[in-house]
Amino acid sequence: MSILRGSFRTQYLLGFIACAGLLAYAFYLQLHDGLEPCPLCIFQRVAFCVLGLVFLVGALHAPKGQAGRRGYGVLALLAAVAGIAVAGNHVRLQHLPPDQVPSCGPGLDYMLDAMPISGVIRKVMTGSGECANVDWSFLGLAMPAWSLVWFVLLALWAGYAAFRRR
Repeated sequence: MSILRGSFRTQYLLGFIACAGLLAYAFYLQLHDGLEPCPLCIFQRVAFCVLGLVFLVGALHAPKGQAGRRGYGVLALLAAVAGIAVAGNHVRLQHLPPDQVPSCGPGLDYMLDAMPISGVIRKVMTGSGECANVDWSFLGLAMPAWSLVWFVLLALWAGYAAFRRR
């Protein structure tokens, strides 16, 4: 498996390509199929974007020393853990019994205009009824579950690339 033994640059470039592909597919579903993202989906997109940027900058920089690679590894893991938290919360909401699903709240645009960012984050993370809807699934998993799987895989990939002995 030469990819597993590849350079840091190659491994981080592949991480960036994975993030870009996942985001491209999400935008395709939104713009082509009309699948509008809920606030938690938007937060997951932000986490994929940040993770992808860390992968891209790490690939372009390609630090020679272990300390530089570890720095990018920590940044990537922080972005992936944030994504895992959001996607995990989204999966939890989708598996709540119908009587425990929170009611739908105001849209994200309104919340950003009316509340400070800390209040928006707190409100979005508590979820709303629209976040509990399952509008898309593949192989029995809804989109937030697939996001969770990808965040875990990309966290493992980033950690392996950054912390393995060369």
